Order: sequence, then structure tokens, then C-alpha cells
Amino acid sequence: MSLQEQIVKELGVKPEIDPQQEIRKRVDFLKDYVRKSGTAGLLIAISGGIDSAVATGLCKLATDELSEETGKEYMTLGVFQPYGEQVDISDSYEVAEAFKLKHRVETNIQEAVDEIALEVEHSLKSIGISRHISRGGKGNVKARTRMVTQYALAFELNLLVVGTDHASEAITGFYTKWGDGAVDITPLSTLNKRQVRQVAAALGVPGAVVTKAPTAGLWEGQTDEDELGITYDENSDYLEGKPVSDAAREKLEKQYVKTAHKRNTIPGI
Repeated sequence: MSLQEQIVKELGVKPEIDPQQEIRKRVDFLKDYVRKSGTAGLLIAISGGIDSAVATGLCKLATDELSEETGKEYMTLGVFQPYGEQVDISDSYEVAEAFKLKHRVETNIQEAVDEIALEVEHSLKSIGISRHISRGGKGNVKARTRMVTQYALAFELNLLVVGTDHASEAITGFYTKWGDGAVDITPLSTLNKRQVRQVAAALGVPGAVVTKAPTAGLWEGQTDEDELGITYDENSDYLEGKPVSDAAREKLEKQYVKTAHKRNTIPGI
């Protein structure tokens, strides 16, 4: 078995999907997990990107069906988490409107992130290193602060925190460990980015969200494809078992090995 075949098998990606069947399977998965957990519903951070939009649509379908089937109200809470002023925050609100979310909150993380960054800089200075926190380091603080806030809300409301990571992110490790990778449940994990787009179209995700350049929103102008140096089309082709360029194959497989610690359990002895 080639490394490509091993990776595809481990991540569980199909060569092609029926979007409606995938929606049904993932909604049922969410409903079953909520029932078994004894929680009151689901919390989803809505970034304004396609992944969180798809997860929002699935969550809302799941909690609506649970409410109708049980006679008990289940909630999908949408959380908007800008750092200061987010230029595309309107996309987050448009997603919430598209799926008729009754419950939504905005938690601006700027003050908390800046305080943590300042503490890091003070700590560095105390050991003789006088500099600002790195861009990547602050980006990780943003992702982890968002997740701390989500879990605080989820605890108060007895909700499960839903993740938006999928196979195209898993293969490259393109998420923050203990940030957006720290969740209770991941309904998109066996889809690649192309398949996420197919499900988005079937769910009715707003067109502007479907076509916008994917970004983790960790700093101004950041895009996933620029940072990774590989397109999501190449990434998706690889995960569907299709041939890709040698350069793309090498980069994906190198990233997969390099980021294994993000997908594996914490080592111990």
C-alpha cells in the first residue's frame, strides 16, 4: 500500500460523495451524540468561512430535528469571535441568517489576546529576550482564546463544542493544536475541501461564503493556500486517490508526517 493510500484510508475520505446522503449521515451523527451526552445542544463558532458555515447548517438541522422529535428545545448557539474589527464579520451574520439561528452571541477576543501577548513579552524580557510576540505565536493565542471562550459558554449552557476541521486540514495539520483542533465533535472530518463545498451548495450556504478564499483569520491578509503553498484542488485530488504533481505529493506527505503529533494522542509512559 502506498503512503497516499494509507493516508486516504486513515482519514476516511471517499473518492466521490452524494451531498444529500452526507448531510443526512452527519446530521444523524450529531443528533445521536447529543442524545447520548445528555447535553442541551451544540455550539458552533461562525468565522465567516465555508467550513463553519457547513457545520452551522448541519448543527441547526440536528437540533431542529431533535426538538421536533422529543418535544424538548435543543439549541444551536452561533458564536462570532472577531479580533477587534473583522472586515468580513457580515459573512458570519449572513450565515446565521441563512440557517435562521435564534441563538447567537459575539465575543470580541482582542483584549484577552493582547493581555496574554503582553504577559508573554514580559516573560521573555525576564529571561533576556526583548521582542514582541511572533506573528505565528499570537495567531495561536487567538485560536486558543477563541476556544477557551467557546468552552466557557458551552459549560454554562450545557452544550457540545463543534469543530470544523476536515480531511484537507488534517493531512496538512493546518489547525492550531488545543485551539480550533480542541473540540467535542467533528462532523466534517472525513470530507475534503472540495466535498465540503459540495455539501455547502446542497445546504444552501450563502454564495459569497462558498467562493471566498479560505483563511484561518489569524492575521491580516492570511490565506490557507498561500501559507501552505498548495491549492485545495491539489489537496482534494490527493485525498480522492487521484494523481497529483510530484511537488504537491511531496509537500502533502511531508506535512502529514511533520504534523502527526496533532492527530495522535498525547504520548506518555
